[in-house]
Amino acid sequence: MEMPRSLVTLPKAHLHLHFTGSMRHSTLIELAQEHGVHLPDALVQDWPPKLRATDERGWFRFQRLYDIARSVLRRPEDVYRLLKEAAEDEAAEGSRWLEIQVDPSGYAARFGGLTSTLELVLDAAARASASSGVGVAVIVAANRTRHPLDSRTLARLAARYAGRGVVGFGLSNDERRGRAREFDSAFRIAKRAGLLAVPHGGELMGAASVAECVYDLDADRVGHGIRAAEDDRLLESLADRQIACEVCPLSNVGLGVAESPQDVPVRKLFDAGVPIAFGADDPLLFGARLLPQYELARDVYGFRDAEVAELARQSIRSSTAPDSLKKELLGEIDIWLTRPE
Repeated sequence: MEMPRSLVTLPKAHLHLHFTGSMRHSTLIELAQEHGVHLPDALVQDWPPKLRATDERGWFRFQRLYDIARSVLRRPEDVYRLLKEAAEDEAAEGSRWLEIQVDPSGYAARFGGLTSTLELVLDAAARASASSGVGVAVIVAANRTRHPLDSRTLARLAARYAGRGVVGFGLSNDERRGRAREFDSAFRIAKRAGLLAVPHGGELMGAASVAECVYDLDADRVGHGIRAAEDDRLLESLADRQIACEVCPLSNVGLGVAESPQDVPVRKLFDAGVPIAFGADDPLLFGARLLPQYELARDVYGFRDAEVAELARQSIRSSTAPDSLKKELLGEIDIWLTRPE
């Protein structure tokens, strides 16, 4: 019997990873000790935490753990370390291009304001890229639980750094607390600067949430997007426009959006022609990085190697990697597929 090809050697792009949530668990523990931060059991011996965000209390708990994790990043060197390790972890899984999302407001008080926080992250991303060989770009993300005016401030900041490491503008946090269309002016600022629009939608809310991202925010990709599977016409629209869904199956299970990996409609999206870019979302809280999502494609969703290769191609095509790098990686995927293991 043939051995399946190694998923580690399959070149791929990682387009849905949050800055704080990308931290290694071991780094969280070390930095907490260094800075005297008390970690709850859910982040120490009971890690990864049992989460459920489908009710308000569950989402609140998820956010609380996230805020505690954020609080261990105190010094510029902690930021450099986080991105260096994130890029190394990408390289170890065969990921060659990373787009990491950050909301600079979460760190602005600590690092001298929004602009200097973003500059710190961009410098750390450039260094991490140089040392790991993985392309690292930054997406500035607004928080939909805050006032839309805050998102416009962030969009203007992101626009200033377009072409200097910032490649996209996102919108994250609890979909139930802020409608996508309320943030349309921020997304117009970002789009005018040539940034990709990559809002979250269709995770905790249904297909209508994805539709707002597509039609009101002119999304180039949708973070998660899995609830689009509930509306065939929307699926058709995503396929026609080639709007990728950044699907994070183990995050969906971790937050109780899906009961099990089988319940995440990966196969339905794929068969409808919707581009998929697998993501890990927040490995620090869900306990899994990018590779296990690809393992699910093979073991749970029944994707053959040719289809797994197509998933990797879709992640690269949907990325903001330079055309020359895209071409190179797509060529390597063809080689991966033709090479017997």
